[in-house]
Amino acid sequence: MSSNLVVMTVEDEVDRIVEAWQRERADLDVTPLGVFSRIGRLARHLDLARRAAFTSRGLEVWEFDVLSALRRAGEPYELTPGRLLTQTLVSSGTMTNRIDRLVAHGLVVRAPAPEDRRVVLVRLTEEGLAAVDAALEDLLRRESKLLAAIDDEQSEELSAILRQLLTQFEH
Repeated sequence: MSSNLVVMTVEDEVDRIVEAWQRERADLDVTPLGVFSRIGRLARHLDLARRAAFTSRGLEVWEFDVLSALRRAGEPYELTPGRLLTQTLVSSGTMTNRIDRLVAHGLVVRAPAPEDRRVVLVRLTEEGLAAVDAALEDLLRRESKLLAAIDDEQSEELSAILRQLLTQFEH
């Protein structure tokens, strides 16, 4: 992968922070601050965009996480609570509470698995499917705006670089 990212010469707040630390602590390599401070600031903007996209559809962030896991499973949009646990990284008690709340809102139903009635499946309702699809469309519009300052090639390269950083934590 070649480095095709075009570096803008516009200074941002992180540049000022890094410069100040370089001045005050010239004995330290503050290079990581330039990367991770920007990632942290972008994460806050992404969090705001996610919350806006979901609340505009009447969803909490956690509700979208569960509904989207079911949606990504493909028709008939169902998973066991155990599979939902692995995809959303929450405890069993938390997942039970979340499923109960989603059932109460009419977004999912519990159903016995056809092959083994002892196994419970969580399935999207039509209302849940419509809610997660609308929220995803809104989220993608908002995320596209966050990436508007870079072109498609830069976006792909940035994604590859971030993937390389993330794999050390996920494998």
